[in-house]
Amino acid sequence: MMASIYTLTLSPSLDSATITPQIYPEGKLRCSAPVFEPGGGGINVARAITHLGGKATAIFPAGGATGEHLVALLADEQVAVDTVDAKDWTRQNLHVHVESSGEQYRFVMPGARLSDDEFRQLEEKVLTIESGSLLVISGSLPPGVKTEKLTALVDAVLQRGIRCIVDSSGEALQAALEPGQLELVKPNQKELSALVNRELSQPDDVRTAAEELVRSGKAHRVVVSLGPQGALAVDKTGFVQVVPPPMKSQSTVGAGDSMVGAMALKLAQGASLLEMTRYGVAAGSAATINQGTRLCSLADTQKIVDYLSRS
Repeated sequence: MMASIYTLTLSPSLDSATITPQIYPEGKLRCSAPVFEPGGGGINVARAITHLGGKATAIFPAGGATGEHLVALLADEQVAVDTVDAKDWTRQNLHVHVESSGEQYRFVMPGARLSDDEFRQLEEKVLTIESGSLLVISGSLPPGVKTEKLTALVDAVLQRGIRCIVDSSGEALQAALEPGQLELVKPNQKELSALVNRELSQPDDVRTAAEELVRSGKAHRVVVSLGPQGALAVDKTGFVQVVPPPMKSQSTVGAGDSMVGAMALKLAQGASLLEMTRYGVAAGSAATINQGTRLCSLADTQKIVDYLSRS
């Protein structure tokens, strides 16, 4: 029996992507017609799961015309949503690809402010999730939400027997780890270094730091994303490292969310640490071969999994 998957995004966004021949100050930069896509950590995780043939429900606040547009885009992709009406409009981010240089510019706006009442409504939705389900909390904290609120939410979620996956950074990641017993966390090397409060310069430092988090009871599994070097995964039984095949990366946007989505899907199916990490690395790599903000596709992910299983 596969566990149900839900995602929580506190700072959703409507992402627009465009192309311009070159960038220079003052003049008018003519751009291509924008392509709109849903954005925000948990939302992208739910989209990746859907792309991979799974099902997930995205819980998030939606405000104004941008929020409506975001909900409509998710309906087009057949991603189930459960939203709270927010007073502030959902933020809109801008990705610009410069043709002449191949450079990408990502303009990220601050998340829409969440009122205490809106946060409480989101919390109520999350706490009605059935026990044994997986909840992925991903993305940044919006203005007006203190880290203590996140700690209390994670604590309440765990008390109800809901299994929690966290992909965040900085203070939000620290706060989410406080209650302990998380199912999975996915820091990168820099975030892991901040969690253990020291530089990780030697080859074994990353593994040792990840093992410390597992031993301390903060998380059952720690998967450290290492960019082109793939990922190092640790649980109480041991560790695995999965290195992706060499590939021409078009854009790293969406790789982290694709990786988390794929791993959540495998966890829901009760997969081993190796199988979960392999699928995660494959999906993350599959997202990088797409230009712009596209996530992983099932066909590309499967091809890379097959390659990794043989190597």
